[in-house]
Order: sequence, then C-alpha cells, then structure tokens
Amino acid sequence: MGRLKKTIAFLKTKKPLDRIKWFFATYKHAWLFLYGIVYITWFKALEVRTNVQMFNVHTSLDDRIPFNEFFIIPYMMWFFYIGWVLVYFCLVNKTEFFKVFIAMFGGMTICLVIYTIWPNMQSLRPTTFARDNIFTHIVAWLYSIDTPTNVCPSIHVYNSMIAYIAVRNSEEFKRNNKVKLICLTLTVLISLSTMFLKQHSTFDVAAGIILSMLMYLMVYVPDYSGLMANDGALGEREEEI
Repeated sequence: MGRLKKTIAFLKTKKPLDRIKWFFATYKHAWLFLYGIVYITWFKALEVRTNVQMFNVHTSLDDRIPFNEFFIIPYMMWFFYIGWVLVYFCLVNKTEFFKVFIAMFGGMTICLVIYTIWPNMQSLRPTTFARDNIFTHIVAWLYSIDTPTNVCPSIHVYNSMIAYIAVRNSEEFKRNNKVKLICLTLTVLISLSTMFLKQHSTFDVAAGIILSMLMYLMVYVPDYSGLMANDGALGEREEEI
C-alpha cells in the first residue's frame, strides 16, 4: 500500500505527458494492457456480425430467478473491481500482475474463441419493468448498449472469480482477511447480478466458474518461480521510488 501511495503522490507533481512517459518507463509490463485493444476489437466484431446461427442458452432454473433491478449496483461495480485489481498489482507486484493478467486475459481470449466457433445468445431479458426507478432506467440503458449475445461463458463472472483468486493468493493480502472478504462478497454479488438482471443464464455463470477454476489450476497452482527467475527482477517487487 505504501508504494502505491508514493507513486500517486509522485505523479501529482508531474505534467500529464510526463506522467505517461514516466509510468511506462517505470512499469514496462504495463504495455500488456495494449492487448485490451485486440480484445475489444475482436469482441465488438462478434457483437455486430450477422447471418450467424445463434444457440439460445437457457435452463429451467433461469425461469425461477426473478428480475431485480437493484442488482445493477454490484453489476456496475465489476468495472471498478476488475480495474482496481489489475492496476494495483501492476503498480505493486510485477509477478502477481503477470499471473492475474495471463489468467484474466487468457480466459477472456478463450471466451472469444468459444463465441467465435459457438455463437450463443440468451432471451431472458424482460420487455417491460414492473417498477419505474433510477435502477430500471440504468438497466434499460445497459440493454440498449449491450447485445444479449456472446454470453457463455460469462466474462463478468469469470473475471470476478479471477480477481478474487488473485487477491486471495497474493502476498500483499495474505493476512488481510478484510480485503479478501470484501472481494469474495463482491464476486458473489456480481455473479448473482448477472442472473437477476437477466444478463446471463445460470449455465453461463456455471461455465464462467468452471473456466476460472481451470485457469487457476494452470496459472496459480504450478510453481513458475524458476521460469520467472530467468527474467531478472521479474519475480521481485518494484523498488521503492
């Protein structure tokens, strides 16, 4: 935590362009974030494709889960949750950053491959809302910008699981049960929100969880310390400013 505060305080003394130059010179591994451009481009291409036979993902349990607009709160918190985990480890621990980045974007890429070869969708969204409030308005806005396609596995669920796994297995939060509990709670609420907002089927959620467990076994269980030791300071934390 101390290093993160010092970094923020240091950046405040710099001009915007100098901040960017200093950041990428100091945190060279942050260039990995550029893969996000590839991911977003690929995902958007899948969103707008036409003349594709879509598989409608649905289970009988989906019909028993009522729509609840209040779950839009944890659903939207996903963006801050995932962003915080990635940026925190990028600034604080390079080794942990590589792990969470590979796990997160590796799994997201697998999802894109699945969407590409197995186009899928869901038809669970309500056409009208029983209540009229700010939360239903936000949900309506969400529906308008997010197509009900490319849903299985659920990336919302998958990334939430990986974020929690990263926090739970990191040295920084090894003894911080409060942070781990908060992340676990967020992960559970976000996963539930995808079903209560009718953004995903229970099958999508289950697939996201299973994929995260497989990626955990691949990234976090094996000992890669020998491999990382060959990359100089890759396995060491960044030095203090």
